[in-house]
Amino acid sequence: MDSPRNLDLQKDSGLTVSWADGRRSFYPIAYLRRMSPSAEARQLREELAKNPLTVLPAGRPSGPLVAVDAELVGNYAIKIRFSDGHETGIFSWEYLKEIDPERRT
Repeated sequence: MDSPRNLDLQKDSGLTVSWADGRRSFYPIAYLRRMSPSAEARQLREELAKNPLTVLPAGRPSGPLVAVDAELVGNYAIKIRFSDGHETGIFSWEYLKEIDPERRT
């Protein structure tokens, strides 16, 4: 399992991961929030895939979405708390590789 050598979280722009294999990945904050692995976010993505007219949940704060803070979860993941209050998604290294914006295109 390829793990990160370095994590650089710029709270207003995104997370840069330098992987042990030499690759670098950049994940914009809004993308990380949308792709959160939490059950709530996963369910919303599934509903949107089935019906693009799904009503999004209310309660979005005013102002830009930013990362408020982050913490490592063991040696396998990072947990990010967002300015909209979302903090239940734990991004494993494996999941981050899976959702790498560069690889998804």
